[in-house]
Amino acid sequence: MAWEQRGQPKGVMFHSDQGSQYGSRKFRQRLWRYRMTQSMSRRGNCWDNAPMERLFRSLKSEWVPSLGYASIAEASRDISHYLMTYYNWERPHQHNDGIPPAKAEENLNLLSGKS
Repeated sequence: MAWEQRGQPKGVMFHSDQGSQYGSRKFRQRLWRYRMTQSMSRRGNCWDNAPMERLFRSLKSEWVPSLGYASIAEASRDISHYLMTYYNWERPHQHNDGIPPAKAEENLNLLSGKS
């Protein structure tokens, strides 16, 4: 989805841990089809996944109801809203001086002249 929203850029690198799903033939073929380079963290290097672990911690502690969701459809709709709207565009991020990630990226693009 991020690749599509950014106009299908070339030279994209997909970074992941060494989970079996990322090493599978089907997944690697998909990356090849989209002309993405695969990058995997070293075994046991927990720091590579720290940003994603932080995202999931925020999702679970700030957003997901303590009793869960009534259906998969409800969970999918609500979590998509959290990620695509609240987390990316509204929620202040300490690492970005209180600016949400999507707005910080827009600021970088303005500075670099990239549209």
